[in-house]
Amino acid sequence: MTDIFRPAIADLVPYEPGKPVEEVQRELGLERVVKLASNEGPFPPFPAAREAIARATEGLNRYPDGGAWELRSRLAEHHGVRLEEIVVGAGADAVIDLLSQAALDPGDEIVCGWPSFPSYVLDAAKLGAVARRVPLRDDAYDLDGLLAAIGPRTKLVYVCHPNNPTGTGNPRDELLAFFDRVPEHVLVVLDQAYFEYIDDPGYADGIEEIFKLGRRVVVLRTFSKIYGLAGLRVGYGVAPEDVVVATSKVRRAFDVTASAQAAAVASIGDEAELARRRALNAEGRAFLEAAVRSHGLEPAGPALGNFIYVEVGDGRAVFERLLREGVIVRPLAGFGAPTAIRISVGTPEENELFAAALGHVLSGVSS
Repeated sequence: MTDIFRPAIADLVPYEPGKPVEEVQRELGLERVVKLASNEGPFPPFPAAREAIARATEGLNRYPDGGAWELRSRLAEHHGVRLEEIVVGAGADAVIDLLSQAALDPGDEIVCGWPSFPSYVLDAAKLGAVARRVPLRDDAYDLDGLLAAIGPRTKLVYVCHPNNPTGTGNPRDELLAFFDRVPEHVLVVLDQAYFEYIDDPGYADGIEEIFKLGRRVVVLRTFSKIYGLAGLRVGYGVAPEDVVVATSKVRRAFDVTASAQAAAVASIGDEAELARRRALNAEGRAFLEAAVRSHGLEPAGPALGNFIYVEVGDGRAVFERLLREGVIVRPLAGFGAPTAIRISVGTPEENELFAAALGHVLSGVSS
């Protein structure tokens, strides 16, 4: 029966989800476990979103709106674009999958930086396409290297901005100059999943400064991070109309649940709460950076999102030791960085627990 499976998936490694907190507690006999591994926001959904979820439960016997019309309309209004320029999926990750399905044939190519978000590579590989991975330069995307890697069969070029897992971005002038030089046959996907966390004046808004100037780009955003809706899975892209039409041909009929759509709609526009969470995130990120520096480690930077990236020599080994201290971080072999770990910003208490655990691990003293 193995003959029925496509050769393109033969060498793929299934996604390895982290163990639930409760399972880690049981296995290791720990009273408290802190999860700082998945770049989730440490705060719950907005109050209005929680109310919308409660209301949505009354209609869960019905299928969700397959066209996500209300959500797409609200997003179009929020960003000042047309509804026909919004594609919605079960997380920004789902939009990447839709773009891959719509664009890639066996032998086609994508280009991305590396280490970076693995879905760019994996979604291409599933379809028999080739991923051209360009090494980072000073822990950030090498945009000149991306341009040099583009060939006649390149269809998608990904710019992770800020990059996951390093947390770094490219300056506005550098990014805009990159778009001036991209060949016309290529569609650029600008992944700005962490956009709402960023307060750097040198960071470019891909929708306002690139898409609205007529560039051929898909700008990705998500509700999974600062909005606190990771468990509901809803993300979107702002894209040219023909791209939206193409992705609609390959998406599942009811891809985004009714609860997710309702919560996302209710979350749009609460700028005061976004600002509050952004400020708390910046404080937490600075605390984590200081914690790792106190042990002679230097995080990649400047970090822009809700996580930091640190070279530790053996990422898996440090991950295992921190796990025994009750702190879950992300080892990064799957991202192309086996010598590093990624730590998400948690609550102040969670960040302090990480700092203490790191001290125990690096000093060889168990808590």
